[in-house]
Amino acid sequence: MAKEKATPPVKKKVATEKKVAKAKDPTAADQKAVADEKTAKTKAQPAEKKSVAKKQVDEKAAEPSVSSVKEKKVAEAKAPSAKKKSVDEEKAEPKVAEPPHVEWTKNPMLKPRIEKVTVNMSVEQSGRPLEQASTVLQQLTDQKPSRRKAKKTIREFGVRKGESIACMVTLRKEKADEFLRKALQAVENKLSKYCFDRQGNFSFGIKDHIDIPGTKYMPELGIQGMDISVSLGRAGYRVKRRHRVKSRIGKDHLLTVEEAILFIKDEFDVEII
Repeated sequence: MAKEKATPPVKKKVATEKKVAKAKDPTAADQKAVADEKTAKTKAQPAEKKSVAKKQVDEKAAEPSVSSVKEKKVAEAKAPSAKKKSVDEEKAEPKVAEPPHVEWTKNPMLKPRIEKVTVNMSVEQSGRPLEQASTVLQQLTDQKPSRRKAKKTIREFGVRKGESIACMVTLRKEKADEFLRKALQAVENKLSKYCFDRQGNFSFGIKDHIDIPGTKYMPELGIQGMDISVSLGRAGYRVKRRHRVKSRIGKDHLLTVEEAILFIKDEFDVEII
């Protein structure tokens, strides 16, 4: 009987030892906390992945796709835009040069000027008609004219080689300016654009010399016509005419037709038709 009653206390001791071991061992509680943290992280990761995926989708939707960009470029190439049309229209329209007054004031070497005015009267025969033309020309210019001889014989017109058939005068500086203003008034201050050449020089004719202001009709002299040629240039053109060390004029310094037209318009109030 004593042995049978002694067994239960052994079981109680084992149970108490297990309880004490559990109380002493803190790993169980830590393991539970770590397990709870892992579960929370695993639950939070899918939500973060979903948010990142949504952001990527939104960015892709906002950015234009490569195919859409290519389609736009192809459409622009097929259908010319309004800007291209405007450029083509500007090229088709004649360009009118703006007056370069600013450049002329900054650099006086670029301003055009009248180098000479040549007045020619051709009567195609010598004798009295040529004398009348020379007296009229002398009265208009206050300068003695020089005679011009025929270079070849023309039987149809009765012209022989070496015969004086014309007279002419070359005016410069103030005389040229003064006479040119009067001559332009005879043609009502109107010139054709075809009167100008590539170098900016121009010529025009006057049928009746009595159209020039200040001239009177004289029966013994009759009515004479004349051709007027005006040579324009710039400062520095002398290098191509001097006898020693001749040189060419640079392309940038050559006078253009547009500049010559603007100069005549401003200086002489001429209308270009």
